[in-house]
Amino acid sequence: MSVLQELVDVGNPMVIIEHNLDVINQADTIIDLGPGGGADGGRIVAAGPPGEVTSGDFRESLTAQYLREHRRRHAGP
Repeated sequence: MSVLQELVDVGNPMVIIEHNLDVINQADTIIDLGPGGGADGGRIVAAGPPGEVTSGDFRESLTAQYLREHRRRHAGP
């Protein structure tokens, strides 16, 4: 993550396709396609910064649901 952040810090745009919640949580913007894969997917079901996606009403977004729980479990004291 630190190497990717260094690339962004010097002006490089990054597009990352990822399922790891720690990586998703570091993103500037999340674009979640769904609601499923293959023929059941392909629509944007959530978009925005991680905090907006987890606090918004994105019912079809599994990423929003899992990231919300991930952030809750890993919140500081």
